[in-house]
Amino acid sequence: MPSSDIKILAIESSCDETSAAVAVNGKVLNNIVATQSVHENYGGVVPELASRAHQQNIVPVVDQALKNAAISREELTAVAFTRGPGLMGALLVGTSFAKGLALALDIPLIEVNHMQAHILAHFIDDPKPKFPFLCLTVSGGHTQIVLVKDYNLMEVVGETQDDAVGEAFDKVAKMLGLGYPGGPKVDQLAQKGNPMAFQFPETEMPGLDYSFSGIKTAVLYFLRDQLKQNEGFVEENKADLAASIQKTLVAMLLQKLRKAARQYGIHQIAIAGGVSANSGLRNGLEQMAGKEGWEVYIPAFEYCTDNAGMIAMAGHYKFLANEFVDQGVSALPRMKF
Repeated sequence: MPSSDIKILAIESSCDETSAAVAVNGKVLNNIVATQSVHENYGGVVPELASRAHQQNIVPVVDQALKNAAISREELTAVAFTRGPGLMGALLVGTSFAKGLALALDIPLIEVNHMQAHILAHFIDDPKPKFPFLCLTVSGGHTQIVLVKDYNLMEVVGETQDDAVGEAFDKVAKMLGLGYPGGPKVDQLAQKGNPMAFQFPETEMPGLDYSFSGIKTAVLYFLRDQLKQNEGFVEENKADLAASIQKTLVAMLLQKLRKAARQYGIHQIAIAGGVSANSGLRNGLEQMAGKEGWEVYIPAFEYCTDNAGMIAMAGHYKFLANEFVDQGVSALPRMKF
Protein backbone atom coordinates (compact mmCIF):
# COMPACT_ATOMS: atom_id res chain seq x y z
CA MET A 1 0.00 0.00 0.00
CA PRO A 2 1.24 3.52 -0.76
CA SER A 3 2.66 5.40 2.23
CA SER A 4 0.02 8.12 1.66
CA ASP A 5 -2.74 5.71 2.69
CA ILE A 6 -4.60 6.58 5.90
CA LYS A 7 -4.20 3.50 8.12
CA ILE A 8 -6.08 3.78 11.40
CA LEU A 9 -6.11 1.37 14.32
CA ALA A 10 -9.31 1.77 16.34
CA ILE A 11 -9.99 0.65 19.90
CA GLU A 12 -13.37 0.28 21.61
CA SER A 13 -13.68 -0.49 25.35
CA SER A 14 -16.67 1.48 26.61
CA CYS A 15 -18.56 -1.35 28.31
CA ASP A 16 -18.18 -5.14 28.11
CA GLU A 17 -16.67 -5.72 24.68
CA THR A 18 -12.98 -5.27 23.92
CA SER A 19 -12.65 -4.56 20.23
CA ALA A 20 -9.99 -3.48 17.73
CA ALA A 21 -10.27 -2.74 14.02
CA VAL A 22 -8.08 -1.50 11.20
CA ALA A 23 -9.33 0.84 8.48
CA VAL A 24 -7.41 1.92 5.38
CA ASN A 25 -8.69 5.02 3.56
CA GLY A 26 -12.09 4.67 5.22
CA LYS A 27 -12.49 0.98 4.41
CA VAL A 28 -12.81 -1.22 7.50
CA LEU A 29 -10.63 -4.30 6.96
CA ASN A 30 -11.62 -6.20 10.09
CA ASN A 31 -13.50 -5.98 13.35
CA ILE A 32 -12.11 -8.13 16.16
CA VAL A 33 -14.35 -8.40 19.25
CA ALA A 34 -13.75 -10.18 22.57
CA THR A 35 -17.09 -10.52 24.38
CA GLN A 36 -17.19 -10.86 28.16
CA SER A 37 -19.54 -13.65 29.31
CA VAL A 38 -18.69 -13.28 33.02
CA HIS A 39 -21.47 -10.69 33.53
CA GLU A 40 -24.25 -13.21 32.78
CA ASN A 41 -23.73 -14.62 36.29
CA TYR A 42 -24.62 -11.26 37.85
CA GLY A 43 -27.61 -10.17 35.76
CA GLY A 44 -25.78 -7.11 34.40
CA VAL A 45 -22.37 -5.61 33.67
CA VAL A 46 -20.06 -5.45 36.71
CA PRO A 47 -17.71 -2.49 36.04
CA GLU A 48 -14.70 -3.89 37.97
CA LEU A 49 -14.91 -7.24 36.17
CA ALA A 50 -15.31 -5.46 32.83
CA SER A 51 -12.13 -3.43 33.44
CA ARG A 52 -10.11 -6.52 34.32
CA ALA A 53 -11.35 -8.37 31.24
CA HIS A 54 -10.38 -5.39 29.03
CA GLN A 55 -6.86 -5.49 30.49
CA GLN A 56 -6.59 -9.18 29.62
CA ASN A 57 -8.08 -8.84 26.15
CA ILE A 58 -6.74 -5.62 24.69
CA VAL A 59 -3.24 -6.74 23.65
CA PRO A 60 -4.36 -10.00 21.95
CA VAL A 61 -7.30 -8.23 20.25
CA VAL A 62 -5.12 -5.41 18.85
CA ASP A 63 -2.46 -7.92 17.80
CA GLN A 64 -5.04 -9.99 15.95
CA ALA A 65 -6.50 -6.92 14.20
CA LEU A 66 -3.06 -5.87 12.90
CA LYS A 67 -2.10 -9.38 11.80
CA ASN A 68 -5.46 -9.91 10.11
CA ALA A 69 -4.99 -6.66 8.16
CA ALA A 70 -1.35 -7.55 7.35
CA ILE A 71 -0.27 -4.15 8.69
CA SER A 72 2.58 -3.57 11.14
CA ARG A 73 2.39 -1.05 13.98
CA GLU A 74 5.03 1.08 12.23
CA GLU A 75 2.76 1.49 9.18
CA LEU A 76 -0.12 3.01 11.19
CA THR A 77 -1.09 6.62 10.47
CA ALA A 78 -3.17 7.24 13.62
CA VAL A 79 -4.83 5.58 16.60
CA ALA A 80 -8.54 6.20 17.29
CA PHE A 81 -10.19 5.29 20.58
CA THR A 82 -13.49 5.59 22.41
CA ARG A 83 -13.16 8.41 24.93
CA GLY A 84 -16.78 8.13 26.14
CA PRO A 85 -19.50 7.77 27.10
CA GLY A 86 -19.20 4.50 29.00
CA LEU A 87 -17.84 2.92 32.18
CA MET A 88 -14.87 4.83 33.59
CA GLY A 89 -12.70 1.79 34.32
CA ALA A 90 -13.42 0.21 30.96
CA LEU A 91 -12.74 3.44 29.05
CA LEU A 92 -9.46 3.96 30.93
CA VAL A 93 -8.06 0.71 29.55
CA GLY A 94 -8.69 1.66 25.92
CA THR A 95 -7.71 5.30 26.40
CA SER A 96 -4.43 4.45 28.14
CA PHE A 97 -3.50 1.82 25.57
CA ALA A 98 -4.25 4.16 22.65
CA LYS A 99 -2.25 7.00 24.22
CA GLY A 100 0.72 4.76 24.89
CA LEU A 101 0.73 3.32 21.38
CA ALA A 102 0.37 6.71 19.69
CA LEU A 103 3.18 8.13 21.85
CA ALA A 104 5.49 5.20 21.11
CA LEU A 105 4.85 5.42 17.36
CA ASP A 106 4.76 9.26 17.31
CA ILE A 107 1.47 9.33 15.39
CA PRO A 108 -1.75 11.33 15.89
CA LEU A 109 -4.36 10.36 18.48
CA ILE A 110 -8.09 10.63 17.68
CA GLU A 111 -10.80 10.67 20.33
CA VAL A 112 -14.22 9.29 19.31
CA ASN A 113 -17.64 9.76 20.86
CA HIS A 114 -19.15 6.28 21.12
CA MET A 115 -22.67 7.44 20.22
CA GLN A 116 -21.51 9.37 17.13
CA ALA A 117 -19.59 6.28 16.05
CA HIS A 118 -22.79 4.20 16.17
CA ILE A 119 -24.24 6.58 13.59
CA LEU A 120 -21.14 6.49 11.37
CA ALA A 121 -21.36 2.68 11.30
CA HIS A 122 -23.78 3.29 8.41
CA PHE A 123 -20.81 4.30 6.24
CA ILE A 124 -18.90 1.03 6.64
CA ASP A 125 -20.86 -0.83 3.95
CA ASP A 126 -23.26 0.01 1.15
CA PRO A 127 -25.97 1.22 0.91
CA LYS A 128 -25.12 4.44 2.72
CA PRO A 129 -27.59 7.18 3.73
CA LYS A 130 -27.40 10.65 2.17
CA PHE A 131 -27.17 13.85 4.22
CA PRO A 132 -29.20 15.07 5.96
CA PHE A 133 -30.72 12.01 7.61
CA LEU A 134 -32.28 11.12 10.94
CA CYS A 135 -30.79 8.37 13.07
CA LEU A 136 -32.61 6.67 15.93
CA THR A 137 -29.77 5.49 18.18
CA VAL A 138 -30.96 2.85 20.62
CA SER A 139 -28.63 1.08 23.04
CA GLY A 140 -28.41 -0.13 26.62
CA GLY A 141 -27.53 3.31 27.91
CA HIS A 142 -28.88 5.74 25.30
CA THR A 143 -31.97 6.51 23.26
CA GLN A 144 -31.57 9.48 20.91
CA ILE A 145 -32.97 10.92 17.70
CA VAL A 146 -30.09 12.61 15.90
CA LEU A 147 -30.20 14.96 12.92
CA VAL A 148 -27.09 14.06 10.93
CA LYS A 149 -25.98 16.90 8.64
CA ASP A 150 -22.45 15.66 7.85
CA TYR A 151 -19.88 13.13 9.07
CA ASN A 152 -18.77 15.39 11.91
CA LEU A 153 -21.89 17.56 12.22
CA MET A 154 -24.73 16.02 14.23
CA GLU A 155 -27.43 17.39 16.52
CA VAL A 156 -29.46 15.49 19.12
CA VAL A 157 -33.08 16.61 18.59
CA GLY A 158 -34.71 14.17 21.02
CA GLU A 159 -33.55 11.80 23.76
CA THR A 160 -34.73 9.89 26.80
CA GLN A 161 -35.12 11.83 30.00
CA ASP A 162 -34.65 8.76 32.23
CA ASP A 163 -34.15 5.09 31.26
CA ALA A 164 -32.86 4.17 27.84
CA VAL A 165 -35.01 1.69 25.91
CA GLY A 166 -32.28 -0.94 26.32
CA GLU A 167 -32.51 -0.53 30.10
CA ALA A 168 -36.29 -0.91 29.90
CA PHE A 169 -35.88 -4.20 28.00
CA ASP A 170 -33.35 -5.45 30.57
CA LYS A 171 -35.54 -4.55 33.56
CA VAL A 172 -38.62 -6.15 32.01
CA ALA A 173 -36.59 -9.27 31.26
CA LYS A 174 -35.59 -9.45 34.92
CA MET A 175 -39.25 -9.19 36.00
CA LEU A 176 -40.13 -12.04 33.65
CA GLY A 177 -37.23 -14.13 34.91
CA LEU A 178 -35.42 -14.19 31.56
CA GLY A 179 -31.91 -13.32 32.70
CA TYR A 180 -29.24 -11.11 31.10
CA PRO A 181 -28.82 -9.72 28.47
CA GLY A 182 -32.53 -9.03 28.54
CA GLY A 183 -33.21 -7.37 25.18
CA PRO A 184 -32.46 -10.36 22.92
CA LYS A 185 -34.31 -12.73 25.29
CA VAL A 186 -37.46 -10.58 25.32
CA ASP A 187 -37.27 -10.38 21.51
CA GLN A 188 -36.95 -14.16 21.07
CA LEU A 189 -39.88 -14.80 23.39
CA ALA A 190 -42.00 -12.02 21.88
CA GLN A 191 -41.89 -13.73 18.49
CA LYS A 192 -43.91 -16.61 19.98
CA GLY A 193 -46.48 -14.40 21.72
CA ASN A 194 -49.54 -12.26 20.98
CA PRO A 195 -48.61 -8.54 21.05
CA MET A 196 -52.28 -7.59 21.58
CA ALA A 197 -52.75 -9.80 24.67
CA PHE A 198 -52.07 -7.04 27.22
CA GLN A 199 -52.19 -3.26 27.07
CA PHE A 200 -49.53 -1.08 28.68
CA PRO A 201 -49.51 2.75 28.79
CA GLU A 202 -47.25 4.76 26.50
CA THR A 203 -45.51 7.70 28.20
CA GLU A 204 -46.00 11.02 26.44
CA MET A 205 -43.17 13.55 26.64
CA PRO A 206 -42.89 17.08 25.19
CA GLY A 207 -41.29 17.53 21.77
CA LEU A 208 -39.18 14.65 20.56
CA ASP A 209 -38.02 13.39 23.97
CA TYR A 210 -38.67 9.95 25.45
CA SER A 211 -39.35 8.46 28.88
CA PHE A 212 -39.20 4.71 29.52
CA SER A 213 -39.29 4.55 33.32
CA GLY A 214 -43.11 4.66 33.32
CA ILE A 215 -43.62 1.43 31.40
CA LYS A 216 -41.20 -0.35 33.72
CA THR A 217 -43.32 0.75 36.72
CA ALA A 218 -46.57 -0.11 34.92
CA VAL A 219 -45.33 -3.64 34.18
CA LEU A 220 -44.12 -4.07 37.78
CA TYR A 221 -47.53 -3.13 39.25
CA PHE A 222 -49.45 -5.12 36.65
CA LEU A 223 -47.46 -8.29 37.40
CA ARG A 224 -47.80 -7.72 41.16
CA ASP A 225 -51.60 -7.48 40.89
CA GLN A 226 -51.90 -10.50 38.60
CA LEU A 227 -49.63 -12.68 40.75
CA LYS A 228 -51.86 -12.01 43.77
CA GLN A 229 -54.70 -13.70 41.92
CA ASN A 230 -52.65 -16.38 40.15
CA GLU A 231 -49.14 -17.37 41.22
CA GLY A 232 -48.50 -18.95 37.84
CA PHE A 233 -49.52 -15.88 35.81
CA VAL A 234 -46.03 -14.96 34.53
CA GLU A 235 -45.10 -18.51 33.56
CA GLU A 236 -48.45 -19.10 31.85
CA ASN A 237 -48.33 -15.83 29.88
CA LYS A 238 -44.60 -15.19 29.43
CA ALA A 239 -44.56 -15.04 25.61
CA ASP A 240 -47.67 -12.83 25.43
CA LEU A 241 -46.24 -10.51 28.08
CA ALA A 242 -42.94 -10.18 26.20
CA ALA A 243 -44.75 -9.52 22.91
CA SER A 244 -47.11 -6.93 24.45
CA ILE A 245 -44.33 -5.06 26.24
CA GLN A 246 -42.09 -5.09 23.17
CA LYS A 247 -44.96 -3.77 21.01
CA THR A 248 -45.44 -0.85 23.43
CA LEU A 249 -41.74 0.04 23.55
CA VAL A 250 -41.40 -0.12 19.76
CA ALA A 251 -44.54 2.00 19.27
CA MET A 252 -43.09 4.69 21.56
CA LEU A 253 -39.79 4.70 19.64
CA LEU A 254 -41.41 4.92 16.21
CA GLN A 255 -44.03 7.49 17.14
CA LYS A 256 -41.37 10.09 17.98
CA LEU A 257 -39.21 9.09 15.02
CA ARG A 258 -42.16 9.70 12.67
CA LYS A 259 -42.83 13.04 14.38
CA ALA A 260 -39.18 14.05 13.87
CA ALA A 261 -39.17 12.96 10.21
CA ARG A 262 -42.27 15.02 9.50
CA GLN A 263 -40.99 18.00 11.49
CA TYR A 264 -37.69 18.14 9.56
CA GLY A 265 -39.08 16.94 6.23
CA ILE A 266 -36.56 14.07 6.04
CA HIS A 267 -37.13 10.70 4.37
CA GLN A 268 -33.66 9.21 4.92
CA ILE A 269 -34.01 7.26 8.17
CA ALA A 270 -31.36 5.20 9.96
CA ILE A 271 -31.28 3.18 13.17
CA ALA A 272 -28.16 2.21 15.12
CA GLY A 273 -27.06 0.70 18.43
CA GLY A 274 -27.60 -2.71 20.00
CA VAL A 275 -31.41 -2.46 20.17
CA SER A 276 -31.53 -1.91 16.39
CA ALA A 277 -31.16 -5.70 16.14
CA ASN A 278 -34.62 -6.09 17.71
CA SER A 279 -36.99 -7.83 15.26
CA GLY A 280 -40.05 -5.91 16.50
CA LEU A 281 -38.32 -2.58 15.88
CA ARG A 282 -37.10 -3.64 12.44
CA ASN A 283 -40.54 -4.90 11.39
CA GLY A 284 -42.29 -1.82 12.77
CA LEU A 285 -39.80 0.48 11.04
CA GLU A 286 -40.31 -1.35 7.74
CA GLN A 287 -44.09 -0.94 7.98
CA MET A 288 -43.85 2.73 8.89
CA ALA A 289 -41.32 3.33 6.10
CA GLY A 290 -43.84 1.98 3.59
CA LYS A 291 -46.53 4.38 4.81
CA GLU A 292 -44.24 7.41 5.16
CA GLY A 293 -42.13 6.88 2.02
CA TRP A 294 -38.86 6.50 3.96
CA GLU A 295 -35.58 5.02 2.81
CA VAL A 296 -34.34 2.97 5.77
CA TYR A 297 -30.72 2.11 6.64
CA ILE A 298 -29.54 -0.41 9.25
CA PRO A 299 -25.88 -1.47 9.62
CA ALA A 300 -24.88 -5.13 9.50
CA PHE A 301 -25.51 -6.82 12.86
CA GLU A 302 -21.81 -6.89 13.84
CA TYR A 303 -21.74 -3.08 13.56
CA CYS A 304 -24.96 -2.55 15.59
CA THR A 305 -23.47 -3.75 18.88
CA ASP A 306 -20.36 -2.16 20.41
CA ASN A 307 -17.45 -2.62 18.02
CA ALA A 308 -14.23 -0.97 16.85
CA GLY A 309 -15.26 -0.93 13.19
CA MET A 310 -17.50 2.05 13.86
CA ILE A 311 -14.72 3.73 15.89
CA ALA A 312 -12.40 3.30 12.90
CA MET A 313 -14.96 4.90 10.59
CA ALA A 314 -15.47 7.86 12.94
CA GLY A 315 -11.70 8.15 13.31
CA HIS A 316 -11.24 8.28 9.55
CA TYR A 317 -13.53 11.29 9.13
CA LYS A 318 -11.95 13.05 12.11
CA PHE A 319 -8.52 12.43 10.57
CA LEU A 320 -9.66 14.08 7.33
CA ALA A 321 -10.85 17.07 9.39
CA ASN A 322 -7.54 17.20 11.31
CA GLU A 323 -9.35 16.68 14.61
CA PHE A 324 -6.65 15.28 16.89
CA VAL A 325 -6.09 15.29 20.66
CA ASP A 326 -2.88 15.46 22.69
CA GLN A 327 -1.51 13.18 25.41
CA GLY A 328 -3.38 15.16 28.07
CA VAL A 329 -6.69 13.58 27.00
CA SER A 330 -8.50 11.42 29.55
CA ALA A 331 -11.52 9.10 29.55
CA LEU A 332 -14.87 10.86 29.80
CA PRO A 333 -17.63 8.50 31.03
CA ARG A 334 -20.35 11.14 30.60
CA MET A 335 -19.01 12.53 27.33
CA LYS A 336 -21.52 14.87 25.72
CA PHE A 337 -22.64 14.41 22.15
